[in-house]
Amino acid sequence: MATFVLIHGGGDVGWYWHLVDPVLRRHGHDVVAPDLPCDDDTATLLDYAETVAEAIGERRNLIVVGQSYGGFTAPLVADRLPVDVVVFVAGMVPAPGEKPADWWENTGYRHAVEEQARHDGGLTGSEDPFVAFYHDVPRALAEEALSKERSESDAAYHSPWPLDSLPPVPTRFVVCTEDRFFPAPFMRRLAAARLGIVPDEIAAGHCASLSRPHHLGKLLDGYTRPPVS
Repeated sequence: MATFVLIHGGGDVGWYWHLVDPVLRRHGHDVVAPDLPCDDDTATLLDYAETVAEAIGERRNLIVVGQSYGGFTAPLVADRLPVDVVVFVAGMVPAPGEKPADWWENTGYRHAVEEQARHDGGLTGSEDPFVAFYHDVPRALAEEALSKERSESDAAYHSPWPLDSLPPVPTRFVVCTEDRFFPAPFMRRLAAARLGIVPDEIAAGHCASLSRPHHLGKLLDGYTRPPVS
C-alpha cells in the first residue's frame, strides 16, 4: 500500500482531488490531500511544503503528486521526507533559484500558447475558464470548482525556488493531451528539458482529476509498481 500525497494547483483546494481519492483507496492506498496556505499572502513555498509534511505525519511509502503549480511544492516535500516517487500532473517543473513568476518566460510558455492557439482557433489561452480549464469537466462540477478558488500567495509566487537541484527521486510526468492551458507539445518539451524523461499521457484537459478521475487514478496506481523494462 502506498500513501498518495496529492498537491493541488494555484489558488485551489484539496477538494480538487476528491474524485481521484476513492479510486486510489479502492486500489488499497491511503490518500492525503491538504489545503495549502495559498490565501495567506505571506506564506512561502517552504510553508506550503511544511503544510504537506504535517498532513503526512508518520505515513510512509509516499508518492507525491503535484498538479500544475503544485509542481513547485512536490519536490520540496521529497527533499524533506523519504519519498518513493514524485509525479508531475500537467505540472510546473521548477529550476533551482527560479521564481514561479519567472517560470512562464523562462520556459517559453507564451510562445507555446500562441502557437497552439493558431491551430485551435484561440481555444488555447482563452480567458474563459470554462474553455481553457474546464472544457471537458461537467458544467455543474466546473462551477463548483470555480466557487472554491482562492487567492495565491505573493510571497510564494515571487520568491526563488529554494533547492539547488531537484531531489534524486524517481520522477514521472503526466501530459494532458487536451490541455488548453499548458499545451501538450509544450509540456512534452518541458519534461524532456527539465527532467530528461518521456512523459505518460492522458486524454484530458488541464483538470484531469475532475474530468478523468478514474483514468488518472489508474495511471497513478501504476506508479506503485516498478516500470516494465
